[in-house]
Amino acid sequence: MAMSHILRVCLLGIGLLNLPGSSARTVRKEDTTSAKEPSVLILGGGVAGVIAARTLHEQGIDNFKIIEARGELGGRLTSHTFGAPGKEVVVEAGANWVQGTQTGDGPANPIWTLVQKHGLKTHFNDWFGSITTYDFNGFNNYTDVFNDSEDNYTTLTVVAGARVDKQLTDTTARTGYQLIDAKLRTPQAMASEYYQFDWEYAQTPEESSWIASSWGNNFTYNTDMGGFSDDNQMSLDQRGFKHFIQAEAAEFLQPHQVVYNATVKTISYSSHGVEVTLTNGTTLSADYALCTFSLGVLQNDDVVFEPELPDWKQEAIQSMTMATYTKIFFQFDDKFWFDTQMALYADKQRGRYPVWQSMDHVNFFPGSGIVFVTVTGDISQRIEALPDSQVQQEVLEVLQAMFPHTTIPTPRAFWFPRWYSDPLFRGSYSNWPASFLSGHHENLRAAVGDRLWFAGEATSLKYFGFLHGAYFEGLEVAGAMAKCIQGATCLASELQHVEEVKNAGPYVIVS
Repeated sequence: MAMSHILRVCLLGIGLLNLPGSSARTVRKEDTTSAKEPSVLILGGGVAGVIAARTLHEQGIDNFKIIEARGELGGRLTSHTFGAPGKEVVVEAGANWVQGTQTGDGPANPIWTLVQKHGLKTHFNDWFGSITTYDFNGFNNYTDVFNDSEDNYTTLTVVAGARVDKQLTDTTARTGYQLIDAKLRTPQAMASEYYQFDWEYAQTPEESSWIASSWGNNFTYNTDMGGFSDDNQMSLDQRGFKHFIQAEAAEFLQPHQVVYNATVKTISYSSHGVEVTLTNGTTLSADYALCTFSLGVLQNDDVVFEPELPDWKQEAIQSMTMATYTKIFFQFDDKFWFDTQMALYADKQRGRYPVWQSMDHVNFFPGSGIVFVTVTGDISQRIEALPDSQVQQEVLEVLQAMFPHTTIPTPRAFWFPRWYSDPLFRGSYSNWPASFLSGHHENLRAAVGDRLWFAGEATSLKYFGFLHGAYFEGLEVAGAMAKCIQGATCLASELQHVEEVKNAGPYVIVS
């Protein structure tokens, strides 16, 4: 799945003030008397924030500012220059793929549309037709088990759809696997299931909704369900995957409409407007604010709301899950690994350094000497707490197990991002647990009053966790905001909240 970002918006009508106790510098308050045009702060400059800004602009609302904590737009679209001197390659720490592109003249993934518009270099990534399988004894051709896992996942989604038709309760994807008799007992089968499921959702079947994980897949990949295609295009652009959203922003954003290196500390809101305090003591005031922070930031109270968010909003925020997905990069002098694009390693411990991809491949960066492995969930969180040297040693031991007759050399370069511990993200992307109900989703997406609004990949019903989910939410929520600002309708029905999320039927208590 995909990852997200932060925008900042300052125009006429958005005030800059000094906080009590801040440094003694003089800060001018912007003139708010000129046209009394309603003002908007967009908090976060990722895909949701940029597309929200574009939507407001297209609706004739230009008195906005994007407030971005980093020095560039893109949010979780972050790239990293990796490699030894003279052999550097720009790799993607966050979102890396356009997942689902377009089939014929059917619906197009809007990310794919922007990637084509701005000329990004991508290449088809063959996840299922170009793969080599290994286990703790070295090479082991268990592609038959791998293919069975593909079939199991397809069956899982089909049976989930039947449950929706019958209005049956949701449960975990693990229960779903058990009910379709996909009861795994070997490391090879568990690794194959990981490839189908965890590698997509960044959490285990035990932690994931059976129904929501199925529609998340179908609405993106299954054209019979309105999905785009089963194609995955990997970004290889040396400007970074983020370039497509930065180039799109450059077509309409003015310099004064973005504030960079501005981390939000406090958001104060009322029926009259919103005031945002930055960590440097500066405050910005506006009539409206759109919060596009990652779910992880909201869950960890990295931003304080004054007054506290209502109970229904807090319950929704805490009931969704922020998952972590970590790519660990190595560069060696010479390639000694598989010639396929992908490889799967089955360890005795499920999820231990399982999914490998060679960047030293004719379709990607031939001669680069780069290979990376992906981990997710609890293992991602565990390795973030370890020193780089220990993580490197663990992964080299896995490589030695995969290639027992090769002396594994010392890598020229080693690096991985720490998404879970980064206070600007607190994870990679959202995942829908079985206990997260439709009412929770409505409340996660809902505005608080008509001044404080929320959008991001986590608020997307059909595309949570995907990059295109952030796009659609920026588009749709900002469209609803524009109607409110322009006095047509406020709090359209899809953005209203449920005061209390209740069971469909009562539990039966036996005395």
